[in-house]
Amino acid sequence: MAADTEAVAVSFVVKIDDENLGAFNSCDGLGVEFVMEQREEGGNNGYVWQLPTRIKYSNVKLSRPVTKASAKVTKWIASMANGVKRKTATIEARTLEGTVISTWSLVDVVPVRWTGPQLSAESPKVATETLELAHHGFLAPGSGG
Repeated sequence: MAADTEAVAVSFVVKIDDENLGAFNSCDGLGVEFVMEQREEGGNNGYVWQLPTRIKYSNVKLSRPVTKASAKVTKWIASMANGVKRKTATIEARTLEGTVISTWSLVDVVPVRWTGPQLSAESPKVATETLELAHHGFLAPGSGG
């Protein structure tokens, strides 16, 4: 019996269209919520209809230590000053050896927020950056993107 390889939270490679933004060590917020509306039917006191009304996708937050690849993120964000162009993002969960375990493709991605490192000589820490993305949904696996 072949064992499935699990996506251990080691690294997440992020691509915006075909531009590789590099590996992130934290990916939070991949999710979807189906908003439900409740309707009570007259004369039927033992049942409430649950009707799906809309789909909401949560923002995705990516964090990592600052590297040379950080320049690609700031370049992409700076390009938004000339007009917002929604893109497709791909997030690949990888093992320590670099094997792709799972892939998520996000549609109509725009950056919501980028937070750079807090620099202080008094309390030296690893310089980190966080990128937050909004999107309009997921592409089905194997549908391109």
